[in-house]
Amino acid sequence: MAQSTPESPTPKSALPMPKGRDLSGLKLCARCIYDETVKGITFDERGICVYCQTVENLQKEYATGTPEGEARFMQIVDDIKRAGKGKKYDCIVGVSGGTDSSYMLLKAIEWGLRPLAVHYDNTWNTAIATENIRKVLKKLNVDLYTHVCANKEADDIIRAFFKASVPDLDCATDIALAETLYRGAAKHGVQYVLEGHSFMAEGLSPLGTIYMDGKYIESVHKMFGTMPMKTYPNMKFAEFMKWTLRYRIKKIRPLWFIDYSKDAAKKRLKAELDWQDYGGHHLENRITAFHHAYYNPIKFGFDNRNTVLSASVRSGVLTREQALEEYKTAPYMEDGLVEYFMKRLGLSEDEFVRILRQPNKSYRDYPTYKKRFERLRPFFYVLAKAHLVPMSFYIKYTSKKEI
Repeated sequence: MAQSTPESPTPKSALPMPKGRDLSGLKLCARCIYDETVKGITFDERGICVYCQTVENLQKEYATGTPEGEARFMQIVDDIKRAGKGKKYDCIVGVSGGTDSSYMLLKAIEWGLRPLAVHYDNTWNTAIATENIRKVLKKLNVDLYTHVCANKEADDIIRAFFKASVPDLDCATDIALAETLYRGAAKHGVQYVLEGHSFMAEGLSPLGTIYMDGKYIESVHKMFGTMPMKTYPNMKFAEFMKWTLRYRIKKIRPLWFIDYSKDAAKKRLKAELDWQDYGGHHLENRITAFHHAYYNPIKFGFDNRNTVLSASVRSGVLTREQALEEYKTAPYMEDGLVEYFMKRLGLSEDEFVRILRQPNKSYRDYPTYKKRFERLRPFFYVLAKAHLVPMSFYIKYTSKKEI
């Protein structure tokens, strides 16, 4: 897996640095720590935010962490085994070196499945993440399918989104991973993709803090990019429909059904697979770490930790008071990360600060598929119920309300 590692210069004290958030004086959700400034937030008569309500509804729909939910998922496991009979692999599991994907691979083996690990390498992996992938695959004896984007091309796309002044700095990685998973499944005739997402442990990110689709990638890159996208695996609407309708590749999120503890998962991974912790949510990739720990707090004034902290409060991992205290501390950030970002993208400090100070924009300022998704809302509901698209896609991307 390719990885560019230019040396980071000495940090410059003139650069703005993120701080913790004190929510005193703001209206907060009565259950989590989301406040009135969160994109798309509304509160019911109990003072509970729309995001907590959405999680409540999903818990009921998927019977999350209950015997019923476990039984329903095991029926899906039986379906996967039947569909994959006679094939080398019966499911695809995306791997990043992070907790959830590594645990998903471990559980797939435990359930008696024959997974193929799939990785999209945007060339910003940390050394820890790369080593975690190697260790997990070796110990579990799982094959790997990887798509590597040329590092200059990956950097050009990231630079384009930085210049676009939108909060979706790293959305190209998510789209490319989805496309790579589909390609891996189609290549090996596999009908099921297992995704390691847990709305209980991670929450659901507000659409105003992260939006992604293939047309958005294309339009922003066309406006601000400097080189053609040749190795980047974009997923336009036609490809999305091809994988969904012609290949009928199903996306399953086991952690929406079963009981899941991220802390317990980390302990198992460390004990059984010699997996190493990388310091926090999304910190296994350096561009994602920069995005969450620095870019969003400095430019847009929001701290993505509130999503995971709110999820921790809902699930009882933290008290509300503990989460608020943690939120007051500055986000963890690797030393030299900002300087690494500037050097790798060829930005002077003056240009970097100038772009940070440009007027903020959003996905609404660029061509996207959002309106099309909204028009096709009933169609995508059917697909979501059939596990052909994630239910979170239906909830967030097809609604005219921003959630």
